[in-house]
Amino acid sequence: MLVRNFLFSVFFCALAQAGAAANLDIGLSADVTSMDPHYHNVAPNNGMAKHVFDTLIRNDPRQKLVPGLATSWKAIDDTTWEVQLRKGVKWHDGSEFTAEDVAFTFQRAINVPNSPSSFSIYVPRNAVVEIRGPYLVHIKTPKPAPTFPNDITAVAIVSKKHGEKASTEDYNSGKAMIGTGPYKFVEFAKGDRIVLAANDRYWGGREPWDKVTLRIINTPATRVAALLSGSVQFIEGVPTADAAQLEKNKSLNVVSGISNRLIYLHIDTGREKNSPFVTDNAGRPLEANPLRDLRVRKAISMALSREAIVARVMEGKAVPASQLLPDGFFGTSKKLKVEKYDAEAARKLMAEAGYPNGFGLTIHGPNNRYINDDKIVQTVAQLLRRINIDAKVETMPSSVFFTRATKLEFSLMLLGWGAESGEASSPLKALLHTYNRDLGLGNTNRGRYSNPRVDQLTEEAIVTIDDHKREKLLQEATEIAIGDLGIIPIHYEVSTWGMLKNLNYKARTDQYTLATDIRPR
Repeated sequence: MLVRNFLFSVFFCALAQAGAAANLDIGLSADVTSMDPHYHNVAPNNGMAKHVFDTLIRNDPRQKLVPGLATSWKAIDDTTWEVQLRKGVKWHDGSEFTAEDVAFTFQRAINVPNSPSSFSIYVPRNAVVEIRGPYLVHIKTPKPAPTFPNDITAVAIVSKKHGEKASTEDYNSGKAMIGTGPYKFVEFAKGDRIVLAANDRYWGGREPWDKVTLRIINTPATRVAALLSGSVQFIEGVPTADAAQLEKNKSLNVVSGISNRLIYLHIDTGREKNSPFVTDNAGRPLEANPLRDLRVRKAISMALSREAIVARVMEGKAVPASQLLPDGFFGTSKKLKVEKYDAEAARKLMAEAGYPNGFGLTIHGPNNRYINDDKIVQTVAQLLRRINIDAKVETMPSSVFFTRATKLEFSLMLLGWGAESGEASSPLKALLHTYNRDLGLGNTNRGRYSNPRVDQLTEEAIVTIDDHKREKLLQEATEIAIGDLGIIPIHYEVSTWGMLKNLNYKARTDQYTLATDIRPR
């Protein structure tokens, strides 16, 4: 609900002052759970890290590759990437950035203890970083790594000097928060705020904001109120219920764009028996796991009216999903169409599978991570009840949810995935490949889906240099995995940012909210 007119006088005062202000306050919709840039591969943490740390290669707002700490990169043979590093870059403590830091980062990023979602899908397994000089490295991989430039856009380069003996807690406390990025770390008040200060010696040029405060404001109405009152000048996650009114407000600038974030259901297909939140109709634990039956998964998918979810829950700020990424991204298939809602056919499938009267099921999800996540879970439960699944709901803060989901505590869960690399290899490697810690694959496969053919195609694709052949392999792997309903796609999020009129922002397909992209108009 929008704050009423009595706040507008305060708002106009803040608007008049914002042009001259050197401080920027941003309202974030999701919690940042750690400062360690390699601890948890999740968008809020990754976005924050990009302020303090740099990557070798960056993504622009449309996920086009641009130079970062690497000024150039090229494959010099099938298993060697040559990366030329930027000279003259200083860490925040004044020490020099060199190839030693890159070698250290590649070792650390895949070995952070207790990571809920590892960065190992982005670092070539068993890669050897050969230091050819202070500003030149060769990345040697056991097999071809054609997606290397895309993948390493996700990997923050950290200081060997400060990170070699550092734990995740050392980053959270600020002790190890020494980066090369445009902002220096000042403060981390978990669950409340992150405070950053401009890096005057930043190699990319000094930022216009002296101080940036990223405020965690999970409640949508409170974020809007903060913007209208002037306590923040910029917010992400504009509530779908308020977007239309804010877009009409001539004192604001509202920017929207489709993202690559898929909202989906992950399903426990790994356990043959005793899935933790599946019961009979009397509420007793059900020994057999019905979710392993493709007919049951198909029934669940057919029970989801994606158009209704988009229209009513998301209020038009989403696009019904048929696969891992929206049309136009590398590796998407033209053969996959959005599943049609058909409750009657779904009930028939349930009966064919031996569950004419259904069963009990609890759906879990976060309540502060994705746009309208709690409402989506509630709606999914209502739709499943129409096909005789007695669906209950339990949602919780994302910091709790992801930890429990990674421990495989749930049977059916709502999740989201944004492809950092901008191609289908990312979700295939993370979500649908058989869990294999040694290979660094399937690390976010919280349903433990497994199909040897999907594994084979994915593993072949990620070592295929020819783009056309690689895309065909990714398409086939996607078609099989979605045909199996290893996950059930629901929709792609449309991201919306709101800001004072004198600010501008380019909508990013990766959904990141970056102070570096916020500019005075």
